[in-house]
Amino acid sequence: MSGTLRLGYFPNLTHAPALYGVEKGIFAKELGSGVTLKTSTFNSGVQEAEAVLSGALDAGYIGPNPAVNSFIKSNGEAVRIVSGATSGGAALVVRPDITSVAQLKGTTLATPSLGNTQDVALRYYLKKNGLKTDTQGGGDVSIKPQDNSITVDAFTNKAIDGAWVPEPTASRLVAAGGKVLVNEADQWPETKGQFVTTVLLVRTDYLKKNPEIVHRLVSANVASINALNADRAAGATVTNTALGKLAGKPLSDKVLTSAWKSLTFTPDPIAASLVTSARHQEELGLIKNPKLDGIFDLTILNDVLAKQGKPTVSDS
Repeated sequence: MSGTLRLGYFPNLTHAPALYGVEKGIFAKELGSGVTLKTSTFNSGVQEAEAVLSGALDAGYIGPNPAVNSFIKSNGEAVRIVSGATSGGAALVVRPDITSVAQLKGTTLATPSLGNTQDVALRYYLKKNGLKTDTQGGGDVSIKPQDNSITVDAFTNKAIDGAWVPEPTASRLVAAGGKVLVNEADQWPETKGQFVTTVLLVRTDYLKKNPEIVHRLVSANVASINALNADRAAGATVTNTALGKLAGKPLSDKVLTSAWKSLTFTPDPIAASLVTSARHQEELGLIKNPKLDGIFDLTILNDVLAKQGKPTVSDS
C-alpha cells in the first residue's frame, strides 16, 4: 500500500499521543514504508481547522470546538472524528491576588484563539458567573486571544491578568507566579471530571479514499496512547524531548510534572462532553444550531479496540 498522510498537531502536552508517537516512530511503523508521513505543527485549533478544510491537511489532532466548527461550516460533510486522544489538562491561571470569580471583573484574560476550546470554556464560565464578554475584548472581562507561545511573557509583563489555557502553558504560568483559580475538570461533574481536550479529526474525502491508511493512523494513535499509559514517567520524558525539538527547549521538570498529572490519554472521545461544549458555543452565540449527527465515525477505532480485547467506545 502506498500514499501520503499529512498530519497536524500542536506543540502542547495535550497532544502527547501525536508528539510521543512521532518521536518514537510509532506512526511510521504502523503506517508502513509505503505511506509517506508529513507532519505540520500549529498553535491554534482555529488555524489547524482551516488547514483541514482547505485540503492542506488530511488529518489532525485538534480540540473539540474547532472540530465542531469545521463540521458545521461544511454542513456536516468535510470532517469526521475518528478517535479521542486526551482528556483534561486545562485551567484558568491568574494573578495570586485574585481569589474569587467576582475579582475577575475588570481584568484581561488570554485564551489561545477566538472560538477555540479553552476560549469557549472561559467565556461560558464567566457567563455562568454573571460576567459579560464579547468577541472584541469588551465587557466585564476583556478576553484577549493570543498565541500560547507569548502568553507567559504577557503574564510576566502584566499585559494580562491570567489565561485559560491547555498544558503545558497553564503550569508554565503557575511557575511564573500565577495560581490556578479554576481547574477545568471541576466544571465537568456530569462526566466525573473527564472532558475531551484533543480528538483525531480526518477529512471525510480522505477517509473514503484511503480507509486502510486511516485504519493504520488510528492504530498508531491507540498504540501511542497504550505506550503513554504503560509507563507514564517514560512517556513524559519522551514527549518533553519532542516538545523541546519543536519549541526550542524542553519544559523544566517542575512544569512537566505539574502538567502531566492533569492529563488522561484515552482513545475515547468522551462524546458527551463534546456535545455539551458545542451547546456552550451556541449559548455564547459563537455558532448557530449545532447539528452534530455524523460528526463521529468510530467504526475503525472500535475495530482496533475489539481486536486488542478492549472495550469499545460510544459516540453519544
